[in-house]
Amino acid sequence: MAQANRIDTVLPDAPELALRGPHSVGVRTLTVTSPDRLDVLNGAGSDAPLYDRPLVLEIWYPADLQGQQPGTTYTDVPLVDGVTRIALEGQAVRDAAPLQGRPAAPLVIVSHGYPGNRFLLSHFGEHLASKGYVVAAIDHFESTYDNQLGFASTLMHRSPDQLFVLDAIADEAADPASFLNAIVDPDRTAIIGYSMGGYGALISAGAGVSDTSTQLGFAPAGGNLAALQAGTPTYDAQRDPRLKAIIAIGPWGFNAGFWDARGLTGITIPTLFMAGSLDQVSGYDPGVRTLYQSAVNAERYLLTFDNAGHNAAAPMPAPIESQTGAVPDSPFGHYADAVWSTQRMNNIAQHFATAFLDTHLRDDPSQRRYLDVTQSAEPFGEQDWPGFAPNTARGLRLEHAYPTEK
Repeated sequence: MAQANRIDTVLPDAPELALRGPHSVGVRTLTVTSPDRLDVLNGAGSDAPLYDRPLVLEIWYPADLQGQQPGTTYTDVPLVDGVTRIALEGQAVRDAAPLQGRPAAPLVIVSHGYPGNRFLLSHFGEHLASKGYVVAAIDHFESTYDNQLGFASTLMHRSPDQLFVLDAIADEAADPASFLNAIVDPDRTAIIGYSMGGYGALISAGAGVSDTSTQLGFAPAGGNLAALQAGTPTYDAQRDPRLKAIIAIGPWGFNAGFWDARGLTGITIPTLFMAGSLDQVSGYDPGVRTLYQSAVNAERYLLTFDNAGHNAAAPMPAPIESQTGAVPDSPFGHYADAVWSTQRMNNIAQHFATAFLDTHLRDDPSQRRYLDVTQSAEPFGEQDWPGFAPNTARGLRLEHAYPTEK
């Protein structure tokens, strides 16, 4: 059964940029430790103790296979129940030699939801590495399927985890003993975040949380979340100029009061939102579309999957082992959508992620044509888009806006 759990499927109707790129892919697992972080689950305010956060990373990169055949099995991957272990199949080669003799690759950091793990968006990892990116997907401590603890930890640490991983990869790139030495360029970094990963990506990109959010019952006690509030010295100090763009898929928080217009004006880097029009977790309009409309200081896009829910675009196809029991309460419902094929949404997301990242991390103007689409007269009607076979963009909408404030 494990053979069916593939993360690399490209369907016949996939858009052009969903096809794998020219590079073979290697994969390695790396553990890094972020020191002296506030332990908001065991203390409040200034009384919160400090602790070290271990973060396990899955890193995909362009590789020199040196005669090895493509293919790997990702073993011991926790299912959403936190107990069942499954295997995933892909085309990367474990511990393959990095491809040398080419310019250092841009970095893409992948951040899962609550709960999740570093494999939930693994289809982006293999795909983007084949296009010449280095991709680092995070297991966020206290927020994974097999280590799901209080939500306050995720609220507090999601963005700092993302930015710490950027620092950690930069250290690896500068270390002659590291496999990442000189093959990755951390000065050109993007984050792909889903749900709570999208929440973190917005903060990392400059969106401070609202004053209201710091006082909510499920926020860290004692007001610690104020460190991520717009306009505070602590928040302003964490802005990282190496972060050039983000992709926020179903980012959480608007319907819970975490975002306001003031905080969202802090986003000034290019942003691609993706969402289902029936997102029941993060909301759509109001919700993710409101975030898109409110990020007025950024060039931004919103890709909408008509009638999809919160699982639009990001999660890998539902593992065979999850496909038992009643929907939507079974593990299957954690991964799947009631209307859209997950594999098709993955392919569409890979297509637009490639075009967006090539445009904004590689300054490749030729890729903008895939983002400059013509909408039909009626929303979600018949339309032909660059890179799509005729009429295969049905059910999609791509909106685009430029900064309106300076």
